[in-house]
Amino acid sequence: MRPTIYGYMRVATADDQDEVERIRRELAEYAEREGFTLDQVFTEQIQCSESAFYTLLDTLKRSDVRNAIVPSLWHFARLPGLQEAMKTHIEQETGATIWVVQGQRR
Repeated sequence: MRPTIYGYMRVATADDQDEVERIRRELAEYAEREGFTLDQVFTEQIQCSESAFYTLLDTLKRSDVRNAIVPSLWHFARLPGLQEAMKTHIEQETGATIWVVQGQRR
């Protein structure tokens, strides 16, 4: 049985379902190649007041899942220093490993 991995992405609007589905497929394909089963994908919408980022954090804390995947660190933030800070925050708060698709394609 493959271990579970959660996904996270940030999109400008949920109205672009083609883009959301393309990213979801990319995450699922990468997870499969790395030996995981992609479960829930937390989708942050820039104009939405509810934070998918914090929902991901809470879910990782409450579950046995210790892996999360993002298309790129840009999905955490636009500034490189903040990207790394958010990645490190998740890893330290939850003990999870963050997998980044960008730059890792095979």
